[in-house]
Amino acid sequence: MTLKNEERKVLIKYRLDQAKDTEKVVDLLIANNELSTAVNRIYYGMFYALLALALKNKFETSKHEQLIGWFNKNFIHARKVDTKYGKTLSNAFKNRKKGDYDAFVSFDLEDVKLMKSEMMEFIREIEKAIMSD
Repeated sequence: MTLKNEERKVLIKYRLDQAKDTEKVVDLLIANNELSTAVNRIYYGMFYALLALALKNKFETSKHEQLIGWFNKNFIHARKVDTKYGKTLSNAFKNRKKGDYDAFVSFDLEDVKLMKSEMMEFIREIEKAIMSD
């Protein structure tokens, strides 16, 4: 799909807003002890931010692993973004898959709160990368 510049800007903003809105959803899930679902949404908050970054750089995919690979190659390995954000994303992806697909998985409340904090920092870092590009 070829987007015009204005359409691309609108979609980038939409994806960033979607990423930031995830924080409120995660807070509600944590408050209701829905920790596996919170872990899912934490990953998706990061995923939405990555979609915005990819749009900014005219990279399009619907595949999670392809998007993560693109991010690692073009931002982590290229040292445009600190390597800790690559680890944060990788851990969130693994935890999301574990929570979604494995049986009898439970997450610790403090761990989920830490993941949420890392998600918020990740989103801010991706937003900076978008603005500096």
